[in-house]
Amino acid sequence: MKVSEQWLREWVDPPLDVDAIAERLTLGGLEVGNIVPAAPSLAGVIVSEVIEVQAHPRADRLSLCRVSDGREVHQVVCGAPNVVPSMKTAYAAPGISLPGGRTIERARIRGVESSGMLCSAAELGLGEDASGILELPASALPGAQLTEVLGLDDAIIDIDLTPNRGDCFCIIGIARDLATLTDSPMKMPEVASVVAKSDVRFTVELADGDACPRYAGRVIEGLDPHGRTPLWMQERLRRSGVRCVHPLVDVTNYVMLEFGQPMHVFDCDKLEKRIIVRGANAGERLILLDGQELELDEGTLVITDESGPVALAGVMGGEMTAVSAVTTKVFLESAFFEPVRLAGVARRYRLHTDASTRFERGVDPTMQARAVERATALILEICGGSAGPCEVSDLGTTALPATIEFRPAAVERLLGVRVDEGRIEKIFESLEMKVERRGGTWQVSPPAFRFDIAMEEDLIEEVARVHGYDAIPCRIPPGAAAPAVPVRESTVEGSLRRCLTARGYFEAVTYSFIDRDLSRLFEPDVEPVLLENPISSDMSAMRRSLWPGLAVAARYNLNRQREDISLFEIGMVFRRDGGQLSQVHRISGVRCGRAVLQQWGEPLRDTDFYDLKQDVESLIKTLGLAGLKIEPGTHPALHPGQSARIMLRTENIGCLGALHPVIAQSIEVDKPLFLFEFSYNFGAAPSIPKFRPISKFPAVRRDINVIVDESVAATACLEAVREAAGEHLKDLQLFDVYRGQGIDNEKKSLTIGLLFQALSSTLVDDEVDSAMQRVLENLSNRVGGRLRE
Repeated sequence: MKVSEQWLREWVDPPLDVDAIAERLTLGGLEVGNIVPAAPSLAGVIVSEVIEVQAHPRADRLSLCRVSDGREVHQVVCGAPNVVPSMKTAYAAPGISLPGGRTIERARIRGVESSGMLCSAAELGLGEDASGILELPASALPGAQLTEVLGLDDAIIDIDLTPNRGDCFCIIGIARDLATLTDSPMKMPEVASVVAKSDVRFTVELADGDACPRYAGRVIEGLDPHGRTPLWMQERLRRSGVRCVHPLVDVTNYVMLEFGQPMHVFDCDKLEKRIIVRGANAGERLILLDGQELELDEGTLVITDESGPVALAGVMGGEMTAVSAVTTKVFLESAFFEPVRLAGVARRYRLHTDASTRFERGVDPTMQARAVERATALILEICGGSAGPCEVSDLGTTALPATIEFRPAAVERLLGVRVDEGRIEKIFESLEMKVERRGGTWQVSPPAFRFDIAMEEDLIEEVARVHGYDAIPCRIPPGAAAPAVPVRESTVEGSLRRCLTARGYFEAVTYSFIDRDLSRLFEPDVEPVLLENPISSDMSAMRRSLWPGLAVAARYNLNRQREDISLFEIGMVFRRDGGQLSQVHRISGVRCGRAVLQQWGEPLRDTDFYDLKQDVESLIKTLGLAGLKIEPGTHPALHPGQSARIMLRTENIGCLGALHPVIAQSIEVDKPLFLFEFSYNFGAAPSIPKFRPISKFPAVRRDINVIVDESVAATACLEAVREAAGEHLKDLQLFDVYRGQGIDNEKKSLTIGLLFQALSSTLVDDEVDSAMQRVLENLSNRVGGRLRE
């Protein structure tokens, strides 16, 4: 829920800045996730008045405008179709910087000088509308700063609401809590009933009263189809994350943000005879506002007229009865839908709307008529017209929260802190609960909009969050405490150590100083950093890599009949770049000998490049870094064709592969050595694993055989698949590589298994087929792959 600070302060204005308000809300259970400015910096952008508009002499679609900033008149070439004389708009003079880094300059456009620019909402970062320049209220004074005119010196408070607080999906709910948490008065706006000026009615029948026991509606006719949503309302909707669509729709969205009551407006001329709220019949179809056509399940709650469904109740209206640019007569409706009946409907049809979010959590069952009156007043103000009577169909079966028996003494027992009874009663009353004292036991009636309060413990929770969790003292339970044992916090270094030791490696510690010739052997093109006073000639250079020390350690073990070697080291290497000496943390490893111990279940084989690659991939998973991958590469110390580089996004941080035979011969090692090494900042904690829910829906597996050039790396193919497969790709595996009969000599066939699974529904064939088509197209574009026939 995004809330404008300015809008919120119209309801409750505590003597706190926005950060303090956010802290109070968070401590009160309404966690503020972020606070952002309501608009980008628009310093220097001012209000201007268009004095004259003429056609551009050399361009049909451009206008030559003379605009006044209150002090002088400027000539501006403008391409907006809505520019007309006397309109007020936003003007950026030469030298002014707009959002996105664009700086306005004097220019000659088709031979005519243009001084500055008239700006659209999109160019100012105030919306997506780039079809014309921003039209400001006629009352705006030329020369005034746009930030002041539009009240852009505002902050947007983004609140992460828990599912039980459906009452706070609106300004009134958040203001009510803030007033209680800060002991500030709440200024509740009065909503006066609109006097009916016509007797036009529309019949409503509640055929499914259990799901919809209350429905309010009103006919408004004689609307001006040219009415426009006022700029102040557009701004409040924008700051709340709601897109402006149509004045009538914007009003319903605005009232929803105010009172938490979703509403809908039908084009009355498109409705037939009456409104019926009922369960859908099997096979009925409905085209929604977004153009999606649904086949309705039997029993799904719908709004219908005599012709059939016109809206999916509590989720979205239908396309056939939607308002348009020529609508002059509407039926404005506001209903209460039972939350249990609507739970899962949006998910079932894969539709999640602002309305469904609120209805599923429960809206105030007494708010419907008030919302209609408020929306009616706004519609008449914007679009004119005359309203019929507001009629409420109420079956009287709405379930309201039951009265709860509350014992003030239970507060101290559960919270461990004593709260004065007067303070408790004030908290309840400020949250609009009715309290009736009966000695040591109270009868507390929660308001209609608090569906989450059902027992005494819920009331105590309200006392705790308003009193302040930070005001509840911490107390150590009685009893003998066990002696504290110092435990070292997990670090990246420790995580990597545990990963490699679990894979059979032993940690080695080698000298930081090595022989100069040995350093040049591994990096022939780089001069090592030499010591001025070395201990001995074989320790005269500071190591640039951990490989020389590990290779010598491997030789030492091989010379003593230790044939199976797996060593790793974590340490510093020393580099000189541009005359500056730097130290870099690196991890390195070496493997040699058999890949597995002698056993009956698997034949003996020697360690190869892919065994080492698997070790490195395990380390990468341990690091949990996005963008860390292995791709083909070369290194002077590694065997050509058996080497790769380790990339962190676009940065080369290390290498792996087989030791070059020439180097192996030089250090007198007669067995293949496989090495890896990469750098990483070990000062940071490792990434914390994040929980991912397990889907209860079946998975779909698809296998493809793709023919690619021999030079194409398998990782490039897998990346192309991941890039195009979409969010439902659960797993991806390369499980076969084929070369031979039926395949060109310069080609290879890769068999890839893709597993698709959704969290909230069973995938249908069309979705999987679409994903597979995107995968094949991306493979063709990225790596030149084609399906094997």
